[in-house]
This record gives sequence, structure tokens and C-alpha cells, in this order.
Amino acid sequence: MTGLDRRPVAATDATLPRGPLAGFAAGSLGMGVWVTVPGLLLLYFLTDVLAVGPWLAGLALLLPKIADVLLHPWVGHRADVEQARRGDRRRLLLLGCALPVAFAALFAVPGGLTGAPAAAWVAVFFVAGNLLFAAYQVPYLATPADLRIGYDERTRLMAFRMVVLTLGILASGLVAPLLTGGDAASRGGYQRMGVVLAVGMLAAMLVGVAGTARLRGAAAGATTAGHGGWRALRTALRDAQFRWLVAAYLAMSTTTHLVLAGVPYYAEYELRAPGLTTVLVAAFVAPALLVTPGWLLLARRVGKQRALLGAQGAFAAGSLVLAVGRPAGLPVLVAAVAVLGVAFAGMQLLPFSMLPDVIRASGATGAGTYTGVWTATEATGAALGPYAYALCLAVSGFVASTAGQSPVQPDAALVAVRYGFGLLPAAAMLAALLLQRRYTLDTTARAAS
Repeated sequence: MTGLDRRPVAATDATLPRGPLAGFAAGSLGMGVWVTVPGLLLLYFLTDVLAVGPWLAGLALLLPKIADVLLHPWVGHRADVEQARRGDRRRLLLLGCALPVAFAALFAVPGGLTGAPAAAWVAVFFVAGNLLFAAYQVPYLATPADLRIGYDERTRLMAFRMVVLTLGILASGLVAPLLTGGDAASRGGYQRMGVVLAVGMLAAMLVGVAGTARLRGAAAGATTAGHGGWRALRTALRDAQFRWLVAAYLAMSTTTHLVLAGVPYYAEYELRAPGLTTVLVAAFVAPALLVTPGWLLLARRVGKQRALLGAQGAFAAGSLVLAVGRPAGLPVLVAAVAVLGVAFAGMQLLPFSMLPDVIRASGATGAGTYTGVWTATEATGAALGPYAYALCLAVSGFVASTAGQSPVQPDAALVAVRYGFGLLPAAAMLAALLLQRRYTLDTTARAAS
């Protein structure tokens, strides 16, 4: 028996079998590739391989995400309509399985394109990929709110997902830089990486579709979603608890994606060893495999809210150490990244398990609409993080280049690389902590379960 299975839920709630849980969680393996690789490599791919200026590269990543603010709630509405008409959201999940095609195309920029045309290519396929990701992610994450399970069982369900998601993040974060060619990354290497990871994504996402169906079948008494639409959207936006949770998660998502975008730059320009990108990614992601059961147990003991506030504080503290840079010494810096990774595990598990708590407490039937707003928030953070880091580079005079070139960066750019990776995340995470403190539902939800 694993650390995820030790405490039974209340007798009135379904206890989810591990088989369907594992099948459901498998879908996150493919999703982990999409949430990790573009955030880790796409900004660097644009500025240091395709010779796109940092300000334009930031826009190429930000503008497609703006569309997500509208698209994700609409996908959530469609998910609720599918649930009401068909009793499941399977068709949207299957549509989302086309995501690997957009992922491969994202890095398959034709050889003659550099600068603005290359940025346009990336932006177009980023829009397509984000829409397909929404088609999969929104109905997938609406599943926990459809099931009659209690406060702790929702956390357990998301803990299974978190472990598998971490495997996807870790595997793709380690393998992707190697497939691109490592220190000698090239256009061909990025294209090869896109194709190889796309094949793995497709297999995992198809398993997730089947696993979701099994999970819904295993949990007797699944709820029936309503029709969603603008009325459900207004209900979600008027829900004060949901608004505070979403606002805090926006700050958390922005911060973690900023850190991911900054890893290659910090490794190359601050640590002066591009190969350390893989080491830093491993230090950031790998702890989640070990500490997720610990976050689950802590949430059961002190509640999700208090545990999440602790994770946010730890992330801010670790970021301040990274702002010191090389004088702190490589072991200390890697340890600080590991602290960020431990906190990141909690910030992935806890908010996602609090979302169905909010939906259940609201009495709303449009779980897909709530989830659509949530995933739109996540997508916005995924864009704002790299854009914020790109702005740091742009205002400091960072020099873009093509693969194989090594331009001399001005001193201001080197300072921006370090402070953008340390001070800026610390400030953003402190904002997340202050917003999270306004969320007050946790005690009630815990007592009611």
C-alpha cells in the first residue's frame, strides 16, 4: 500500500479503486509534456535559435494565451453540454488527443524562417495547441467534481494525478533538452524532439481517455452536469471563494512558468554551463515524486489551505537564494531549486484538489464551466511568466542569436538573467500568498466531508 492509500474516506463517499485512478492519472503524463516543454524551451528556441528579439518572442508566447481566456470557458461550456446530452465528455477528450500534432509542428519551423516570420509560425501553432489542450484538459479536470467523493478523497485523486504529472514533467524536462542536441542544439534537433515527444504524448492521452471512463464507472453516484453557458459562467465569477482561489493560482502559475522559462538562461549565462539546464530541471521536478504523499498527509492533518500557504512561503524563500547567483555556490543553488520543487509539488496538488471543493460547496452544476475558467487562468499564467522574463531580458539589452552563435551579452542583461530568475519569482509568490489568505472555504469544506 502506498502513501496515497492509507486513510479511508467517510462511508458516505465513494472510495476510488487504484486501477481506475492510475488510468485516469495516465492522461497527465501526456499533458505534462505540453505544460513543461514549451515553457522550458520555447522562449530560448525563439531568441537563441530563431534569432527573434526578446520583446517579440515574449509577444509570440503571450498573445496566443490571451485567446485562452475566451476559449477555455467556452470549452468548459461545451463540456457541460456534452455531459448533459451524452452523460460524459468523451468526445472532447478524443478531440484533444490531436494536441501532439500541434506540439510537433510548434518546433518544426521551416529552415528559411527567422525573426518575425518564425515568431508568427510559432504563435499560430501555439494557438492551435492551446485550443486542443483545452479540449482535453477541461473535461479531464472536471471529472473530480462529477464524482461523489469527499474532501480527502479529492486530494487523494489529485495526488495520483500529481505523481504521474510529475513523471511527465520530469521525463520531458530531462529528455527534451537532450533531444535538441544539448549544448549544440539546432533546428533539426528541436524538430526531432517535437516528433519523439508527440508520439509519447498521444499514447498517454489515449490511455487517459479510457482511464477517465473507468473512473466514472467505478464511482457510483456520479453527478449530472447542467448546461453551463453564460449563466454558469456568471455563477462562477460571482463565487468569492472561487475568485480568490483563481487569483492566487494565477500568481502561482505565472511564477512557476517564469522559473521554467528562465532555467536555460540561468544555466548558460549565470552558471556558465548550458548542460546544467537538465540538472536544474531535475532538481525542480524530481522532489515531487518523493514529497507528494507528504503533502497529502499534511493536508489531511492541517488542511489544504494552511499547507498551501506553507508551500508558497517556501517557494518565495528559495527564490531569494537563487537571486544571489554564483557566489552562493552550485550546491546551494541546486538545493534552492530543490526547495522550489518541493513547494511546486504542493502548489500543484493542493489548488487542484481545492477546486472541486469550491464547486461542490457552490452547488453549481456547471463543473466544466468552473474548470474552463480555471484552466484559462493556468494558461494565462503560463504566458505571463515567460513574457515577464522576456521583458526583463528586453529592457536589459539582451542580444538574440541563431543556433551556433555566442554573442557577448551586456552586463545589464546578465544581471537581468539572475534577478529575473530570483527576485521576480519571490515577489510574485508573495503576492500569491497574500491572495491565498483571502480564501476561507477550507475549514467549512473539511468539516462537511
